[in-house]
Amino acid sequence: MTKPPKPEARPDKVSLRRYVRLFRQDILSAQPARLYRAWMAEFKTPFFRSYMCNDPALVRLVLNERPDDFPKSDRVGAGLRPLLGNSVFLTNGETWKRQRLIIDPAFEGGRLRDTFPAMWAAGEAMVARVEHYANGEPIEFEQEASHAAADVIFRTLFSIPIEHNTAARVFHEFRLHQRTMPILNLAAFVPGPRWMPRFFRRETKRTAKVIRQLISSLTAERLTEIKAGTAPDDLATKIMTTTDPQTGEKFSVEEMVDQVAIFFLAGHETSASALAWTLYLLATHPEWQDKIAAEAADLTDDFSQLSKLKTARDVFREGLRLYPPVPMMVRETTCPETFRDRPVKEGAQVVLSPWHLHRHERLWEKPDDFDPARWHTENGKACMREAFIPFSSGARVCTGAGFAMVEGPLLLAMLVRKFRFEPAPGRTPIPEAHLTVRSANGIWLMITPR
Repeated sequence: MTKPPKPEARPDKVSLRRYVRLFRQDILSAQPARLYRAWMAEFKTPFFRSYMCNDPALVRLVLNERPDDFPKSDRVGAGLRPLLGNSVFLTNGETWKRQRLIIDPAFEGGRLRDTFPAMWAAGEAMVARVEHYANGEPIEFEQEASHAAADVIFRTLFSIPIEHNTAARVFHEFRLHQRTMPILNLAAFVPGPRWMPRFFRRETKRTAKVIRQLISSLTAERLTEIKAGTAPDDLATKIMTTTDPQTGEKFSVEEMVDQVAIFFLAGHETSASALAWTLYLLATHPEWQDKIAAEAADLTDDFSQLSKLKTARDVFREGLRLYPPVPMMVRETTCPETFRDRPVKEGAQVVLSPWHLHRHERLWEKPDDFDPARWHTENGKACMREAFIPFSSGARVCTGAGFAMVEGPLLLAMLVRKFRFEPAPGRTPIPEAHLTVRSANGIWLMITPR
């Protein structure tokens, strides 16, 4: 049985200079192998001290029990501000709470039914594109996964397909932005005020500016439609017409641009990563393809049909476990703490790593194996509660988690019932992390009609 690819870990001890270089190249291979067994690890630098926490009790403390005491660290967030501004992904405290009060109603359970037709339409468009090249030749599928995920976002958010001129330009510029955006910049190691120079690459700033201008035009156009009473009932309209229950205020156009930027980044980039990796896992395990194809044979565009996709959900969840789109989350202590009998100073960085937690050798049975059936075992059920956080957890759980768990299994089912997927010989993907977990050399698949 083919083992899912996993990056080689670095030696236990390396110089700070080498660690920084490795970290900027790829978060995953910059970490030592012992982290797959450790409950906690401490890292010291001249600028800060960080603690990676794999102990489920510590993860629960930080995310669920006392989230206000562990706000998001700006060491990583500062590098994303050219694009994301003051979005809900980066804010803390009262600002973040206000933003969630306005955003969350758009993603409540009942709204998933409303967005389902747009997801289905994006899935049909994806299947039609794949039919054009499903001839058994090697195809790099990450690009198609990105295309499909971006299409879902624009159809559900603004009721426009990815082929729409503005949507297509945002998608194009975002791909350029990704290539110039390191996971860390100067701010990650030398914290300072907002005005401090961050030395972003020129192309990073240019693409961020263009993307925000394009989103601003879509947002302003939607505001005009709302005032005229002609706006479609989609996610953008819902968010732009929702008021803060405490103040009665709505998002301004500038605030809405910040939020749309993170919806596009989180909803497109993470979904594309999860879809591409899960399809690769299916390509190396054809028996699971057949199970999904069988349960999806009579799938229609009726929302109630989603309940049939039990295998597709198990498979997608296993893909999220092995290749969590966001591999690490960073919080910061606001007061002295004690972690596992070790004193932790105020201002320390707390690293929560879905990548390591999901593969932890002392928690999971056969942690590096692809086994969707694990979710029905006692170990799998326990680990789902204690050690499975692909969308974070607690108060800051991803707003779109429910959205993603509809989109992912649906697109998988629509693809697998129409096509067979095989791994391209000699092209094993190499996981690496930048904004999300992607493959350093692409995800190459051979696709034929079923």
